[in-house]
Amino acid sequence: MPPKKSLRGGPVKSKQSDSPASSGKEQEDEDFTVDVGRNKRKTPQAEKSGKKKTDTGAAAEKKVYCHWLMKSEPESRFENGVDMKFGIEDLKALPKQTGCWDGVRNYQARNFMKDMKVGQRAFFYHSNCKEPGIAGLMKIVKEAYVDHTQFDKKDAHYDPSSKPENPKWSMVDVQFERMTKRFIPLAELKKYHLQHKAKGGALKDMALFTRARLSVQPLTREEFDFVLSLEEQDPI
Repeated sequence: MPPKKSLRGGPVKSKQSDSPASSGKEQEDEDFTVDVGRNKRKTPQAEKSGKKKTDTGAAAEKKVYCHWLMKSEPESRFENGVDMKFGIEDLKALPKQTGCWDGVRNYQARNFMKDMKVGQRAFFYHSNCKEPGIAGLMKIVKEAYVDHTQFDKKDAHYDPSSKPENPKWSMVDVQFERMTKRFIPLAELKKYHLQHKAKGGALKDMALFTRARLSVQPLTREEFDFVLSLEEQDPI
């Protein structure tokens, strides 16, 4: 990685650091957000009858994803003297067009990275910029391992609460695959999301709109294929 510059994948909101002492590095993400799960009380009927309310089918199992959307900032913004800029062109410029997706400081986003497998594809999404949207594609080339920036006091994503013997944060390595045939802006994706939400369609539940704060988001195959197909179509 170039000095004082690294891949951005973690939470960023406003123009502030996402180190533990302050809030995020990508506008859509919340700092140190923990998904505490869904603990449900028994219904009165279940309590009376002694029956335990349980989830069934897919709801009882962890959903497996194979496609992703990962956000990064393509425009310069400085934290602690370090330029947080990392767009898709920066990824292309790295040796072997490969780099680590460090700096994620959101537990749910981190957990999604832990689910990633080598060979899976992700959209490179430009965020916290004049025109956010999908700029290209990349693939996962190394599965989750310890994010070294959490221990670096000079790094904008230093976390004093994380210890080498029990690290909190992980990262993956990604490799540039290609640019999309055209830039697919957030505004266009939102139009499709609203259409599909009203009438049914692939993007009705897309995490970009239902879990907008996450900087690392899962995509279903249907969502991924639909979004990718847009590069062949005229913008709406």
